[in-house]
Amino acid sequence: MFELFRYQHRETVSENKGPNRWDWALLPLVLAVLGIFAFAAMQMSRPFAVGEALQISLDPAYLPYYLLRTILRMFTALAFSLLFSLVFAAIAAKYAAAEKIMIPALDILQSVPILGFQAIAIAPFIALFPGNLLGVECAAIFAIFTSQAWNMAFSLYQSIRNVPAELQEAAMIFRLSGWQRFWRLELPFAMPGLLWNMMMSMSGGWFFLVAAEAISVAGQDIKLPGIGSYIAVAIEARDGTAIAWAIASMLIGILLYDQLFFRPLLAWADKFRFEESQGDTAQQSWLLDWMRNSFWFREWAARFQVFLGRGLAWFSVSHDGTSEQVRKRALHPAWSKVWDVCLIIISLLAMYSLISFIHSNVGWAEVLHVMGLGMITLVRVMLLIALASLVWVPIAVWIGLRPQYSQKVQAMAQFLAAFPVNLMFPLVVFAMVTFHLSPNIWLSPLMVFGTQWYILFNVVAGAATIPNELRLAADNLGLKGWLKWKRVYLPAIFPSYITGAITASGGSWNASIVAEYVTWGKTTLVADGLGSYIKQMTETGDFHRIALGIGVMCVFVMLLNRFFWRKLYLLAEDHLR
Repeated sequence: MFELFRYQHRETVSENKGPNRWDWALLPLVLAVLGIFAFAAMQMSRPFAVGEALQISLDPAYLPYYLLRTILRMFTALAFSLLFSLVFAAIAAKYAAAEKIMIPALDILQSVPILGFQAIAIAPFIALFPGNLLGVECAAIFAIFTSQAWNMAFSLYQSIRNVPAELQEAAMIFRLSGWQRFWRLELPFAMPGLLWNMMMSMSGGWFFLVAAEAISVAGQDIKLPGIGSYIAVAIEARDGTAIAWAIASMLIGILLYDQLFFRPLLAWADKFRFEESQGDTAQQSWLLDWMRNSFWFREWAARFQVFLGRGLAWFSVSHDGTSEQVRKRALHPAWSKVWDVCLIIISLLAMYSLISFIHSNVGWAEVLHVMGLGMITLVRVMLLIALASLVWVPIAVWIGLRPQYSQKVQAMAQFLAAFPVNLMFPLVVFAMVTFHLSPNIWLSPLMVFGTQWYILFNVVAGAATIPNELRLAADNLGLKGWLKWKRVYLPAIFPSYITGAITASGGSWNASIVAEYVTWGKTTLVADGLGSYIKQMTETGDFHRIALGIGVMCVFVMLLNRFFWRKLYLLAEDHLR
């Protein structure tokens, strides 16, 4: 139980006091990675003026360069997403007053389409770096960030809220401050789930990559060098061969960063599992084995641990008190009521502004029409999430309980989750035109194609953290079949499932903009729904109706999360921890 408090890596130091063969094997790899990313970073900052054409070639020879630029943007966005998640989850989980604002705000943010964020962010970023391509690069990175951060933040928040009671009691016994509790208990406990959600967030960035790299500003189309822009140009040209090359490049890129980044992290995070014995659940990574055998890496890791430990200890002593002192600083009930009144006033002002906007710019008839389209999309989202859950929850539990298989399917699952729905447009258009299929029915699966993996990844992470002792106890008691699922598996993975379902639901609303309005060359298929409405208004440049569509989508997602998913989440937190 107390293993989480001893999370520093304790490696037996070799008698060898100098570099060994593992150091010389790692050195070229490290230098190569640093060199190619430095080159890509230099290419991100060069002179550029709005209106200047950035040529995207469909020659496959350019794909390695485009892949490098795309992966650098995605990892930059991932770093900012991780920082945002740490701050957001720590504040929202510890302060009830902040939680009242931050969790509804997160619901709104995950429901705002990437097109909405781009419309807001492009001009400021370009103005921040005038005459330089870095402004457009920052806008693209910000767009990718909006497809990654919300999932990670909610996952970390959910994990902190569901730390087992016995570990919380151990933290009280050790008199850990709030700062120490976060770094020594809550973050280590949340680490396996957070890493799986980081993988899902990377895949989510791929899913919306075309929208992030192919940017429109001031009537100009800017296509940054990258896989997303390559796909956009291939779709415009109806070039199936180029699409196939893009798919192959994506697969290679995902395999590379899976082996060089995520696989070592998952194997390293296996020591944070909440159980006495590790059993047969350990992840394996050839790169992590190399690093553990490397003299240089061991020296660097030891010095970094000492530096980090001293930093955390100083910050804890200087800026925090004991856990007893922190618990005594409870907010006075009167201030809590004042805070609630302020929130109500802000909500009423926002409602007044919304009513004024509707009355003067779009009209109530248009609002009723958009609300009806929102109901259609809502039915699609709920049906698709239910079907995806029936399919993927049993599969995810099976994978999570068998790490020898989870490592084999890990990269493939990332690839399927990253597969942009735009790449399916040729097949979808051909099938629907040939067989005269209804867009209102057969375009619907595209909404959940890229978001169903949130359920898979979160449930795999939840199943992988089921203590080995609990599974052995279930076997000793003779639990089998549905009884074992009811008493062991479903309660254990239910919090993780709710996290995945909430993010999958929000992602499906976002994906409806791509899925309900499909274009391949000059052929366009449109399904009735809120997503196609926003897409059509975006193409016509009707800002007021774009704002109306995004606002209605935010309202639907907030109500769904507040009165459906939130109830299930509280059930998981209170009764199934």
